[in-house]
Amino acid sequence: MSEYFDDLETRSADARQAAVACALPEQIARAQALAGYDGALSGVEAQTIRSIADLARLPVLRKSDLGRAQAAAAPFGGLTSRNANQFAHIFQSPGPIYEPGGDSHDWWRMGRFLHACGVGKGDIVQNCFGYHLTPAGMIFENGARAVGAAVLPAGTGQTELQARAAHDIGVTAYAGTPDYLKVILDKAAEMGLELKIAKAAVGGGALFPSLRQEYVDRGIACLQCYATADLGNIAYESPAQEGLIVDEGVLVEIVTPGTGDPVRPGDVGEVVVTTLNPDYPLIRFATGDLSAVMEGESPCGRTNMRIKGWMGRADQTTKIKGMFVRPEQVAALVARHDEIARARVIASREGEMDVMTVQIEADGGDPEIYAGSVAEALKLNGRVEIVARGSLPNDGKVIEDQRSYD
Repeated sequence: MSEYFDDLETRSADARQAAVACALPEQIARAQALAGYDGALSGVEAQTIRSIADLARLPVLRKSDLGRAQAAAAPFGGLTSRNANQFAHIFQSPGPIYEPGGDSHDWWRMGRFLHACGVGKGDIVQNCFGYHLTPAGMIFENGARAVGAAVLPAGTGQTELQARAAHDIGVTAYAGTPDYLKVILDKAAEMGLELKIAKAAVGGGALFPSLRQEYVDRGIACLQCYATADLGNIAYESPAQEGLIVDEGVLVEIVTPGTGDPVRPGDVGEVVVTTLNPDYPLIRFATGDLSAVMEGESPCGRTNMRIKGWMGRADQTTKIKGMFVRPEQVAALVARHDEIARARVIASREGEMDVMTVQIEADGGDPEIYAGSVAEALKLNGRVEIVARGSLPNDGKVIEDQRSYD
């Protein structure tokens, strides 16, 4: 197995910039031809946008813009030249937002990350990302095919069956959220099953240092990536574990949150991504995530820009158990019950697991009354606490992340 996925990873800065200078104007021209951009790129000469710095002249595209565009022109809002039936898959994320998916070689560019994890021919990957509606399961399956690995399409839940399958099949690698692997390992130990998992490719949540160390202690090398449903893989860890290396198929900017203005090198800001995928040319797509650029190159020999990884949200949207919880979902929960004055979602950790607690301002009552509404509105089960009216902090927050990322 070669050290690198392809030669692109070790290009010189000059070679990478020359390639960008060729590919970026073509991508801008594709976007200008699409109805979904609705004049947002008008007046821009595509051939003048030849670098990441040049992108700062263009407007930022936000998730809310996608929602409005898709409401006007379902399902993809005129942001692709292909018809829905010309894609291999169509996915739905909360909003709802619809994303296209392809099954051609490494369409989401996840193979690069799996290769960095040491996954390849001879491996069997237990893919514990969801396959239903949302794209994470197919994103990692497509990447596994790109590196020649076999896949157990496990999805989420049914942990006892997952542990049994991992043992019986001889699974060697795991793909899924960081904490679910521990659930499988603990269940297998409880059942007296010996597993062969030695590699883990995780995403969809923070990989806390203590959890990574637990996997190391169990003989499992665990690396993380940063990906989204809209963009696919954005950046990934290598065995050097010094920041996340930006993927070769995207361009990343760090901007002041809520704007399109680049921050100073090293400053924390919002991650804005331009994808070079011709099938779905998202230009300056604002992820809502915070990060910062790291100086220098990775010791592993990969030469692209590095970012520090996920450092929180530019807004209050928070990822819990691999799922985003958004302020508008909390508002929808409150709207379901006239007796609820306010609500606050708190994300915390117990052991190595995410915990969601929903505090509800109401005049007493049984917390279990609201459990069903919480699950429906937030798409997650959580603890419910009834608190006195006026007792929640008057700080404008409806979602509070109490987890430590140190």
